[in-house]
Amino acid sequence: MPSARLPRPAAGLLTITTRRTRPERCSQFYETVTAARSAHTSTRPLSRIAAPLRPTIPSAFSSSRGPLSSIPRGVRSIFIQTENTPNPDALKFLPNHRVIPPELSLPFVEYMNARSTIAPPYPSPLAAQLMNTDGVTSVFYGADFITVTKAPDANWAHIKPEIFSLIHEAISSGQPLVAVKEGAAAGAGSGSGEGAGGGGGQEVERDSLAYDENDDEVVGMIKELLETRIRPAIQEDGGDIEFRGFEDGYVMLKLRGACRTCDSSTVTLKNGIEGMLMHYIEEVKGVHQVMDQEEEISIMEFAKFEEKLREQKGPDAAPTTPGKGSLDSVPG
Repeated sequence: MPSARLPRPAAGLLTITTRRTRPERCSQFYETVTAARSAHTSTRPLSRIAAPLRPTIPSAFSSSRGPLSSIPRGVRSIFIQTENTPNPDALKFLPNHRVIPPELSLPFVEYMNARSTIAPPYPSPLAAQLMNTDGVTSVFYGADFITVTKAPDANWAHIKPEIFSLIHEAISSGQPLVAVKEGAAAGAGSGSGEGAGGGGGQEVERDSLAYDENDDEVVGMIKELLETRIRPAIQEDGGDIEFRGFEDGYVMLKLRGACRTCDSSTVTLKNGIEGMLMHYIEEVKGVHQVMDQEEEISIMEFAKFEEKLREQKGPDAAPTTPGKGSLDSVPG
């Protein structure tokens, strides 16, 4: 029976076929490797070699927009932060920019009404615009922060965007936030009088906690303790403290900024400041809060208004505002 073996091609024929087909199968790979080697060894720029192999994306800064060097550099970004204070009606704004000019020796400037923002000695266009915002009742400038106080019935969600915009525009303009009038800096440094130039809110005097060679030893210790221990904590809350005197063992102080209208200001004075002063200085018997004439008048008028409401409500009125001493706690 004939063999079932298949005929095998001759060795010479297989060699010839292999030699002929191998370059054809590897031609594409060979061309790719050759092109890569040429790109690495060639002296021509790589962009000219790779240009036909990839699409060209037009530059964002084409000749129609001008060269790249025409773009302004060194532009300072303004980032304004906010911090809550113990007073829900006061908000602290940190513009990352000095607020009070360095030539002034005052630790703060407070604007209590619209007139004080345009009258000497320290008019402020920014404060005038802030006071013109609906719901804003006062503006307080610290060394590097701004505290804005609103009315109790105003909403921060409606006021904050406008305040952000005004502060950003004022700082971007490059103009000083406080315009110092002639002689104001000298008057502030010499501690000459309390000014009423604006009709309420500003005081032309130097820092009440600054060293004075005429102070006795006890007053000097009180000022040092207030400056180093108490003032930084109050400034963190968006306010400041003012020393008004030391009489018969009692320290006369006035809170400013967010602490001025805060409900916990009495607690701050009694439990915090009074306790610390009496602990370190045995001559101190207590602390009294000093109020300006305008504040005393407003308190008296409010007391009269409450008394009138008590007479009108009568004993059968439904309670609305709970609390000791309120309109609803009057015995019938």
